[in-house]
Amino acid sequence: MVLDIMDIFMHDAIEEALKGLEEGGVPIGAVLVEDGKIIGRGRNKRVQQGDQLMHAEIDCLRNARLTGGYHNTIIYSTLMPCYLCAGAMVQFGIKKVIVGESNSAPEASHFMESHGIEVINLDLKECRELMEIYIKKNPKLWDEFLSELNPDLLLSPELKSRSNCISIKEEKKAL
Repeated sequence: MVLDIMDIFMHDAIEEALKGLEEGGVPIGAVLVEDGKIIGRGRNKRVQQGDQLMHAEIDCLRNARLTGGYHNTIIYSTLMPCYLCAGAMVQFGIKKVIVGESNSAPEASHFMESHGIEVINLDLKECRELMEIYIKKNPKLWDEFLSELNPDLLLSPELKSRSNCISIKEEKKAL
């Protein structure tokens, strides 16, 4: 089987997520690509470092080499970025975000798109399963993680123990 470049870079993001999982953290990984080369890698280190701001995309940007800007870069993330990470992408002028899945966490895709960022959701089984298994094994930690991202997500009892998170938009429609 021949992998296209998108699959190769997403594979690297998945490897970062797996490293985070091995370290006892939330399995979310990201890579930043410029001209077909990875210039930054990162993984969620919230648990490992006790730092609620150390999301995979933020770690990736912190580890990226300095450039004249990130306008010609693409970020690959195993999970749809939250608003914190999406804001960083807007701030740094990243024009394309490719994600492995968006079912497990709230998404900021509309926010990114409204700021001119192209968002592609690959909806990869491997990324979905990685998060589903993690959430089932760590529901309390995942709920804590989500509450830091947006406390409104934990309004209903159904959301507190779910293994398939739904977006805020879908939750509000259900109300």
